Amino acid sequence: MGFGFRVGVPGMSVRVSTRGVRASVGPRVARVSTGSGGTRISSGVGPFQASSSSRGGRRPQTGRRTAAPSAAQLERARRQAERAQQESQRDAAIAELRELRRQMTSVHLESFPTLTPPVVPEPQQLHLAWALAEAQGHHLAGLGVFARSARNAAKRRAEEDALGYLAAEQARLREAHTGLVAEADQWWRSLIANDEETVCGAVNHAFADNPASGCAVGVDGSVLSVVMRQPDIDALPDQTPGVTPTGRPTLKKLTKRDRTLWWLTAMGSNIVATLKEAFATAPGITAIDLAVLTRLPNTQRLGFVAYGRWTRRVIEAGPWQQSEDALRFLDIGQGVVCAVTTTLAGNLSSTLKPLDVSRLSGLRSLLESAQDDSAGDAGDADDSVTGDATLAGLDGDLRANVPDAHSATLPDPYRIRPFAEWKQQAAPQGRTPATALAQGQSVVLPEEAWQELRIAFEFAGADADLTLFLTGADGRVAGDEDFVFYNQPDGASGAARLLGKETEEPYTVERASLRPAALPPHIHRVTIALNMDVDTGLTCGALTHAALNLDSGTGHAWSFRPPADPGVRAMAVAEVYRYTTADRPVWKLRALGQGWADGLEGLARAHGVDVS
Repeated sequence: MGFGFRVGVPGMSVRVSTRGVRASVGPRVARVSTGSGGTRISSGVGPFQASSSSRGGRRPQTGRRTAAPSAAQLERARRQAERAQQESQRDAAIAELRELRRQMTSVHLESFPTLTPPVVPEPQQLHLAWALAEAQGHHLAGLGVFARSARNAAKRRAEEDALGYLAAEQARLREAHTGLVAEADQWWRSLIANDEETVCGAVNHAFADNPASGCAVGVDGSVLSVVMRQPDIDALPDQTPGVTPTGRPTLKKLTKRDRTLWWLTAMGSNIVATLKEAFATAPGITAIDLAVLTRLPNTQRLGFVAYGRWTRRVIEAGPWQQSEDALRFLDIGQGVVCAVTTTLAGNLSSTLKPLDVSRLSGLRSLLESAQDDSAGDAGDADDSVTGDATLAGLDGDLRANVPDAHSATLPDPYRIRPFAEWKQQAAPQGRTPATALAQGQSVVLPEEAWQELRIAFEFAGADADLTLFLTGADGRVAGDEDFVFYNQPDGASGAARLLGKETEEPYTVERASLRPAALPPHIHRVTIALNMDVDTGLTCGALTHAALNLDSGTGHAWSFRPPADPGVRAMAVAEVYRYTTADRPVWKLRALGQGWADGLEGLARAHGVDVS
């Protein structure tokens, strides 16, 4: 920070400080100031002012132009860019080849935990509070908050149903658990007893995600027979990572011997992994006969290239720590023969020749057990198990054993039935016979049917679907939400529901639930319709049996058999509608049987559904 003093002279002022001497000349309105900071001129009028500094600052540009790169420089830059791109692609290819080789020759390093007796999990615990909530949700659906009387009645029905619903589901879950435990116990006893079907099924399920397709084809005592499909040697890349004489990474052509070694190591890795997984999956198996099938490069024909027997003891003894360990399969098996041989000089043969199956009795019996009955029909006249037709069929079967088994969706044995489904199936015993309705006949529904009308459409001969249309006084839906079908199974806040199809021999049954009392006021009519499966193009004449059954769950029931009209593909079977009799509103049921030749589209359009 500076300090100084000021000398005042009219028209001039001088200031001396540690930063230098500054002088100002002229009146206050127009002044020239000089000093160590530079010179500054102020007009004193307007915004004009200018200053310059004697200190080193940025000098003004002289306007000198930068020279453009020459053609040689551009060419050099282009070559450098191309070289960088080529090196990047080369490095990526080298990394990919190394990873591919690592994956193909390290399968045997994986560990497979030994299978143990299956433990069946317990089903979930169900409680009365849950059952009551489910029952109330069903009975209160569609009832407004101000319908106090109807809501109180619905709650009472829910309380009555909740105990039965809970008891039924608890009993069903206990029965399912008991059945699963017995089934698992029987399966385990069959597995450790080396039952052929059980062992082959379990092993093949385990094999389904293997890189080399394998299939268990038989069990003899405690010896399992396996056929493995090794990927063809021609599928290997024709390049391999290398280095130039100057030590730079490069890609070089894969020699025949290196290709053979790569393929042999990969085959050994798959063999050892297949043996390890089979032993882990089948605890009662002590030895495995394994044969390897592949396509030979010279003839492009299928042939066996390796065969032998390996015991559980030698496979579990290992050690399996490096890729090179995979080649030990040649030394630790019994009666091992391989198409890749070693020359007198200690080098690997570069030519693959199929094994002579006739000299290998074990392989011959393995093939005979694996051969389909129909395979010989397509073969040569001698019906040899080594014929091309047989091997082609075996190759196709091996390739068909794919990971689908692991991704298949299994049914849930502990599935909880929705309350509506339980209610539909819990029909009281000893009910009166259903009243058969003629086409056009109508009946007044009793008040208990207003609370819930259970609908069941049973059919046979072709596939059909149940559909509900919730329409107003004009016979048309108010919106798409009033069209209840397989893609939209609920309508009117649950007052109309499709409950799904079930097979009840000899018929298929699709069920629905309708609660007329819970329908909103704008809905005057519910049309119960059927439509044939649109993909088949069949008409109602394809149905060998069709019947619509309705009941109130309290002993009242009705049935109607619609006509099997070959000229229609959709039909309004019956309708439930509002009606006034003796100044009292009621609900009625009428049998219809009215059809549409253009199927669901015409049926939906007739009820006001926009099908565009």
